[in-house]
Formats: sequence, structure tokens, C-alpha cells
Amino acid sequence: MRFAHLRRADSSAVRLAVVDGADAILVSDLLADAPATLQQLIEGGDELLAAVRAAVERDQAPRHPLDGWAFASAVLAPPAVLAVGLNYAAHSSELGLKTDAAPTVFTLWPNSLAGHGETTSWPRGLSEAVDYEAELGVLIGAPAKDVDESTALSHVWGYTVVNDITARNVQFAEAQWSRCKSFDGFTPTGPVVVTADEVADPQDLHIWTVLDGRTVQDATTGQMVRTVAALIAHLSQSLTLLPGTLISTGSPGGAGYSRDPQIFLRDRSTVTVGIDGIGELTTHCRVLD
Repeated sequence: MRFAHLRRADSSAVRLAVVDGADAILVSDLLADAPATLQQLIEGGDELLAAVRAAVERDQAPRHPLDGWAFASAVLAPPAVLAVGLNYAAHSSELGLKTDAAPTVFTLWPNSLAGHGETTSWPRGLSEAVDYEAELGVLIGAPAKDVDESTALSHVWGYTVVNDITARNVQFAEAQWSRCKSFDGFTPTGPVVVTADEVADPQDLHIWTVLDGRTVQDATTGQMVRTVAALIAHLSQSLTLLPGTLISTGSPGGAGYSRDPQIFLRDRSTVTVGIDGIGELTTHCRVLD
């Protein structure tokens, strides 16, 4: 199943919906006391997801054309957003950074979350070196603590697409990476979250980026240094991964910073990051003088 947070163009109210082709089915039309957000749905466990699935299969709820709605972030108010850096050898090499023996992990701040089709803006005075990074996002379902790699994927609720937008000048000027990747709107997610049963193998997914009509990243999640299962197992040794936690698993090679000449997000750029079988996530850019 595919879930999204939608809103009408003339309203700030967000509605949780099942996305079925070109249609949306509001979860509030499927169940009494329906979850209002994906976080609530995840926290409701397998029984609540099964109830939503059964209600969709009865096909009695109204359907709404998606073109009448806008997308909010596919993830709202998660317990944590954990990002993994240097998880593709090509990306580590092009940034001139070493892939360490353990994963490079940092947090992203909730103000950075944004939706498909939204506009992300930033002041020119803060950065003229803003880069794109296509990433596979993993959402935790069952709490994960001290899990083995062999069972780690059983704790995954679903997957989404993340663009880990980065101000490179800030990244290389500071010892930590949270701020450079957490400007307002710097973590678009979506358009949808796909439940784990629809992704047979998270290490067999085509991942790519198109910037202003040009393909700039083109890879597979099979090129990860550490698999999704390995990342979950590692992270769960030091903290309990709570339901709804989003893990952004790193970006492949092709970043704009490493190109000659360099390519950065400009005023009025449009960048789309995608993962086959999950979705295509588009962000419009404005640079403020």
C-alpha cells in the first residue's frame, strides 16, 4: 500500500490518504476513529494497518483525483530523523572523505521536512553551494533494540524517497553535518510511503536524480557500503529505534559539488529524485537575495 499526507490547495489541513493510481482514498473515510497521520497509523501496529487494508479492499469509500490535492511531507513529526553519510563509496570518494569503519550518523531537524512539489528557499548570503542527494528513506515499524542483521528488515514499516539537500559551504566549515542539511525545507520526503511488503529487496532499487532536465545521479541501492539491514542492526545497538523513526540511508555518486564545473541548485531550479517502485520526488528552488 501507498500512503501520503495530502492537503487542498486552499487549506493547511493535512489528511492521511491511501494512494491508488491516480486516486486518493482518505483514511478518515475508511475507518471510524481513523489515524490522522502516518505516525499514528504506524503506532497502531499491524492490526490497524490490516484494518485499513481490509477497508480499501471493500472499495466502498469515495475516491478523489490526486490532481486536486497537494502533497505535504510523507513523514510528519517522526520520533527522529537519522541520516547516514558516506554510505556509497563513489559519493565518499567524490567528496574527498573517508568511509569509516562505522557508519557516519547525524540527525536532521524537523523544520527541514517538506513535501513533493513544494518550493524550498534559502538566502543567497547563507549558501550558493546547495547540493542534491537522492536517498532511500526507511521507516521503522516495530521498535528495534539490539536486533540482528538477519532479522532487521522485519522492523521496517515502509520506504520513501528523500532528497538530502545540503549546503556544502556550511558542511565543510563545521564539524557536524546537522545544520548544513537542516535548513527549512532541506529534507523533502515522499510523495508516498510504500509499505515494506511492496519492496522485495531494498538493495535492488534503481535510484536517480534529474536536475533541470539533466540526469546527474544514476545508481542502485545495491551499491550501499552498508545495507539497510546492517544500518538498522548497528543503530539499534545504541538506541531503541521507535516506531516512525525515519532513516535516510545515504546518497550515491554524482553530487554537484564534485563535478567540473560544479553544479548546484540555483534560483528556479527543479530537482527530481526518484527510486523505481517507490516514487519520484520533485522540489522547486528559490534563492533569496
